[in-house]
Amino acid sequence: MPDIPDLSGRVALVTGASRGIGYQIAKQMAAAGAHVVAVARTVGGLEELDDEIKAAGGQATLVPLDLTDMQGIDRLGGAIHERWGKLDILVANAAVLGVIAPIGHVEAKVFDKVMAVNVTSTWRVIRSVDPLLRQSDAGRAIILSSGAAHSARAFWAPYAASKAAVEALARSWADETKNTKLRVNCVDPGTTRTAMRAQAVPGEDPSTLPHPAEIAEKILPLASPELSETGKIYLAKHGRWVSYRMPE
Repeated sequence: MPDIPDLSGRVALVTGASRGIGYQIAKQMAAAGAHVVAVARTVGGLEELDDEIKAAGGQATLVPLDLTDMQGIDRLGGAIHERWGKLDILVANAAVLGVIAPIGHVEAKVFDKVMAVNVTSTWRVIRSVDPLLRQSDAGRAIILSSGAAHSARAFWAPYAASKAAVEALARSWADETKNTKLRVNCVDPGTTRTAMRAQAVPGEDPSTLPHPAEIAEKILPLASPELSETGKIYLAKHGRWVSYRMPE
């Protein structure tokens, strides 16, 4: 894969773009030439991102949206179609941690929110933009997952289950579209210096973890029109692909 792909003239939708990995991916995609449609709940974070992108000569469209607003997601797909008629890149990054606790102590409202944000809204985004990505000459979908989906560590049940579900969605989508120009892959960013990580492991020294900009730089090539892989997971921290073993 090229280190820094040329994304000139391409339209990229990034969810959870107001901070962390999503913020850095949006910023770097704009620097590579893409017009970034940045989605997040936090207006202040989006405005800061927009300032940085414009200062570097890039372009962005800000979409303040709570991803539990499912009708809002549907409208977003319609708005992208009306303005550009296609979408070249999807980065489904938005997620919430929920709570680190024994499974029997997790409140129903917390579990429901994790599933709504991490799983249902991701499916809704996919459904909304699938036709637009198919209109691209090289549609690319990058779905953020987590090692928690596979380690299934104690006390991480809601988040782990949500990320396992997201990976299953992505794998099915990749298999459906393997004979098209659309490439669908998951990314495990690894431990990263984010607010979510600080919430999950409050005693950890953040300076020992990679900055989100470092991880975003490794993810960026997955948006390249030259990418051939699909239906795989990319370990961003280690810079390598992992293939799923499909059943016979």
